[in-house]
Amino acid sequence: MIRILAILAALLFAVPAAAQQLPANLDKANAIVIDSTKGRIVIKLRTDIAPQHAERIKQLAREGFYNNVPFHRVMDGFMAQTGDGQNGNGTGGSKYPNLKQEFSRVHFARGIVGMARRGDSVDSANSQFFIMFADGGSLDGQYTVIGEVVQGMDVVDKLKKAPPGSPGGSVTDPDKMVKVQVASDIK
Repeated sequence: MIRILAILAALLFAVPAAAQQLPANLDKANAIVIDSTKGRIVIKLRTDIAPQHAERIKQLAREGFYNNVPFHRVMDGFMAQTGDGQNGNGTGGSKYPNLKQEFSRVHFARGIVGMARRGDSVDSANSQFFIMFADGGSLDGQYTVIGEVVQGMDVVDKLKKAPPGSPGGSVTDPDKMVKVQVASDIK
């Protein structure tokens, strides 16, 4: 019964999101649309600076890997992390090998999307990514920038945040990416 109610609630959020227009001049072949429990987020992928990472995101979206995946780490004033379609808690990746870093000179500002990786291993990005709430200059040149939010930062701001002092920014009962699609695939 609870599962049915959760599905109905997800559908209620998805219907208004599906009716939303995408930004004008968006390269739909290189953008992902995240319909979350809080609303729609549109990310322009930066194939010019991180082609391998952008292709991985699109591949996983097309496979449904990101559907119903939580924003497991959300730190107010810093970033919201998601993309662990394997375990849902930040410890997993995908069935594909890790990616070699594609660092750039793009500054980690509000709305920038970066690939998460394991500790000090710069070539360990796989499926997880994060969206910046605010400036994060300390990440510049340390993480691969894969895109930027072009619509829906107000939605990102509404994501449930970890309580202050929460270890690793872990969120209890987190918001989710209900459905993730490459924009050109949306019918």
